Amino acid sequence: MPETVLFLAHTEAGGTLGRLALEALAAAKSLGGPLLAGLIGGDVQSAADSIANCGASRILGVAGEAFAESRYATDAAAAEAIVKAAQAAIVVAPQTSRFARCLAGVAHRVGGRIDTHVTAIAEGPRITRWYYRQRMEAVLERAQRPWIILVDGGAATAWEDQEGTATFEPVPVEVASRTLVIGRQSPRAEQQTIRPDAKLLFVAGAGWTRKQADGKPHIDAAARLILGFLKGSEASLGSSKSLVDLSGEGQAVLPFLSHMNQVGQTGSTPRHPKGLATCCHGEEPHVVGWRFIRERRAVNLDANCGWARGKADVVYVADAFAVMERVNALLAGRA
Repeated sequence: MPETVLFLAHTEAGGTLGRLALEALAAAKSLGGPLLAGLIGGDVQSAADSIANCGASRILGVAGEAFAESRYATDAAAAEAIVKAAQAAIVVAPQTSRFARCLAGVAHRVGGRIDTHVTAIAEGPRITRWYYRQRMEAVLERAQRPWIILVDGGAATAWEDQEGTATFEPVPVEVASRTLVIGRQSPRAEQQTIRPDAKLLFVAGAGWTRKQADGKPHIDAAARLILGFLKGSEASLGSSKSLVDLSGEGQAVLPFLSHMNQVGQTGSTPRHPKGLATCCHGEEPHVVGWRFIRERRAVNLDANCGWARGKADVVYVADAFAVMERVNALLAGRA
């Protein structure tokens, strides 16, 4: 008999469920067992209504002002209460920063096990994930229950259906936290360069800071072109390791880049539908970060760069400065 599956999620701003949560719901449904849902947030009614037709026999909820913001103490207590109330063998949740911080502790509290950064789930259940900096793929099974599985973005197609009307079962939780949320600070929209939900990943390589045809680097022009493209396309910005490392070598750098933008063997492995690499060499340490990008394109003056050796779907042999100047002009005309 298929084991009972609990879909566990937290609400986003406005009380809705994010794309990662809906992908995790689709992954949970694919296991074929009896389905339960658990929601955490300040107000979970809208989220419950949005998944009213997902097939869950029960929707459990922990709601209240104390659970609106991400805090380890309150999130762990809420998730523990829902897992115990559901008595499910398998718990599937999205790999968000909020859950990544607390669900390992929850697994310990309920006597279970946890696996993170899961890229695929199959009946069994069996999970697929990567090891050794995304160089080795493994398929795992576990006998320990409950088994908490954090699903990475792109592991499943987001669940979609018409919104309905749901009645969730409140789960009582004793709130005990020494952390007080007094506000939130975030960069202005034009300063935000990392956008996980963007359709396009734009990756800048060290070539942007090197000497150009006139024998001089043009850092200001590179920054203007890159930021102009991000603003016009609403793409997410990635960087090669060599580019972000320049800051530690005392060389001129793009001021808006940090190691948070790094993509590759020692960086992140984002999951955007499309990717455009510019001034990058395209060798394996960098390409590892593109493993889950579905359509890859690159701009490079070197026709023999790594991207041209079967690692990109399309390679434009051209000057990235000239190409992006033209692309930005087209984007400005479209606006």
